Amino acid sequence: MNAIRKRDLQGFFRSPLGYVYIGAFLAIMNLYFFAICVLSSSSDMGSVFSNMLIVFLFLMPILTMRLFSEEYKQGTDRLLLTAPVSVWEIVFGKFLAAVSVLLVALACTLPWIVIVAIFGTPAWASILGCYIAVLCAAAVFVAMGMFLSSLTESQLIAAVLSFALFLGLYVADMLSYSLDSSSLPGMLLSWLSIFTRYDSFMSGQFSFGNLIYFLSLTGLFLYLTARVLERRRL
Repeated sequence: MNAIRKRDLQGFFRSPLGYVYIGAFLAIMNLYFFAICVLSSSSDMGSVFSNMLIVFLFLMPILTMRLFSEEYKQGTDRLLLTAPVSVWEIVFGKFLAAVSVLLVALACTLPWIVIVAIFGTPAWASILGCYIAVLCAAAVFVAMGMFLSSLTESQLIAAVLSFALFLGLYVADMLSYSLDSSSLPGMLLSWLSIFTRYDSFMSGQFSFGNLIYFLSLTGLFLYLTARVLERRRL
């Protein structure tokens, strides 16, 4: 698993993809940070992180589209699937490689904490909640994107499918606000919403239920990816 993680992580940075992802992420998020925190001399980073999930909708497909689609197109999937490693090692290795790229991008935002400390006392619980929320939601998006990448050899199709899924989740979340919160559809959409649970984490409300939700959803799509690979291995 570690060998696959290293192989894929190196692959991200041997091509422009890893740099494009991190560069685009930082360019957009630094603009948000400058506009929300620096210009208003605010130490509240919550609004910056609330926009981060929207940025993921557009950038995460770029990160995940190549995970399996590139293997299929180059024919290296047969070598990978016949190697003396389990399907789960392949899935976890690729998943951790993509998450590692994301961690590099997030690490580049840590200087924000020093900057907001100039404007006032940082809300440490909220900041910690923001980073936990980002990691949890990002893990779900990576798992979803990786599953869709395992379905096609076209990176473009994988990216489009991922974007469509992420956008659909966002639209469903917006729809939940227009429904009666006491109605069954409203309660169901709110309960299923990644964005609602993300906001809960960001506010510093640590919920074991929310953590289980993110871990379960991530695990579900990793399992589905493993099932796809098992069928290709036959």
